[in-house]
Amino acid sequence: MLSTVYSAGLAGIDGFIVSVECDAQERMAEFEIVGLPDLAVKEAKERVRTAARNSGFRFPSHALTVNLAPADRKKEGSAFDVAILTGIFRCAGIIRHSVDLSRSCFVGELSLSGNVRAVRGALSMCVAAKEAGLTQMFVPAENAREAAAVEGITVYPLTDMRTLVAHLNGEELIAPVVMDRAAFSDAALQSAVDFADVRGQSMAKRAMEIAAAGGHNILLIGPPGTGKSMLAKRLPTILPPLTFDEAIETTKVHSVAGTLPATQSLLAARPFRSPHHTMSAVSLVGGGANPTPGEVSLAHNGVLFLDELPEFPKTVTDTLRQPLEDRRVTITRASGRVTFPCSFMLVGAMNPCRCGYFGHPTKPCSCSPNDVKRYVSRISGPLLDRIDIEVELPSLSYDELSARESGAETSATVRERVIRARRFAAARMQGEKGIFCNAQLDASGIRKYCVADEAATAILRSAYDRMGLSARGYDRIMRVARTVADLDESEIIRAEHIAEAIQLRSLDRKYWNT
Repeated sequence: MLSTVYSAGLAGIDGFIVSVECDAQERMAEFEIVGLPDLAVKEAKERVRTAARNSGFRFPSHALTVNLAPADRKKEGSAFDVAILTGIFRCAGIIRHSVDLSRSCFVGELSLSGNVRAVRGALSMCVAAKEAGLTQMFVPAENAREAAAVEGITVYPLTDMRTLVAHLNGEELIAPVVMDRAAFSDAALQSAVDFADVRGQSMAKRAMEIAAAGGHNILLIGPPGTGKSMLAKRLPTILPPLTFDEAIETTKVHSVAGTLPATQSLLAARPFRSPHHTMSAVSLVGGGANPTPGEVSLAHNGVLFLDELPEFPKTVTDTLRQPLEDRRVTITRASGRVTFPCSFMLVGAMNPCRCGYFGHPTKPCSCSPNDVKRYVSRISGPLLDRIDIEVELPSLSYDELSARESGAETSATVRERVIRARRFAAARMQGEKGIFCNAQLDASGIRKYCVADEAATAILRSAYDRMGLSARGYDRIMRVARTVADLDESEIIRAEHIAEAIQLRSLDRKYWNT
């Protein structure tokens, strides 16, 4: 007898539907799985046979052939176990032949006891099932909350095969899992940290607000203890909340990578990733024999924070150049090619020299001028070209640190201004494909949208000659000035907007002599 059920596999962060065709013939018992399976799928033969017996069912003594279609696409992982055993049970009559499984998708790994274990990428698989026109999704109970985030498909949590068989035969139904959208909206605005926690550093806070409003990459320079890490960790709290579509896309990446907490259905807050400087290039951009997302993709729709930026090897940081430009990273292996999204804001932090006290008003610097030059030159020119804003953080005075009431604005207050600026920019760029913030403007976009008045043009012309700006430097200043104007809700870039943008690029000459 032939039986067909549906399961799902993964390709990058996207799922695809797999038809699990099971054929049982009355001849010498054997069990074969075909359809380009990897080793984990081939080992499913022993898992499903033992799981069936330990669940109290008689495993059929027939010649079993299981085909995973399409047969020309590699199948990886253990997520096909439940679908394979479901198809076999239907062939054997354990699941009634009259049960309609044509609109159902089955995903999960089986333990030898017959329990269903969690798998990676359940959200991506559920999205693929919906797009294929399926209406029911059976997933491990641990994955049910994330799969339930997909609208238009009923998600059933599985604990073991006995429960699944009883449900399909109509003996004891499983209650579906439903996502609470209101709880997601509330969680999106909750955070354990706040911008008001940072004392002083008004200029750095203003720079962070501009960076958030325009999606600009930013570099923080200052001695130890000036609040660089504190500011970076609070940047997600002033960014606009994730939209539901952004949350789905971000959660897909974390689900495939296996970093999604079991208690969460969707990531409500923007990701904040802060890898150590000893990481490898593969850990940063992704890769491996079976490519998995790296830190740049785990920071998708959020912030990637590289603390002690000069301590990262150049071979590692230079791999950021293409992801920062394309906002996606493509990894090619012999088994195929996968593409991961990586639209993130880069925040770098560094000391001004190795000892950290170059230019400090009270603490002497032990580095020679050549030492300082060698230290900052560890940041390559191409990477520096992709950073729009540079800001220096001075040491705080005793009065700034000891003040009981800082009077600083909260994250909610700053976030409201950022949201208004982004809406103002979005209305102007309505109809532009692939451009969501000013940091993404190319040369033609700058000419079209960055219109300055005569006073602003005069200031920029003077700065261009005095600072010896390159074409890239000019573009960076215009993009930042456009964002400063958006915060003022001004269509025209005025002199004060250009002046502030130039100030946020002035450290090139001090540290890199450019």
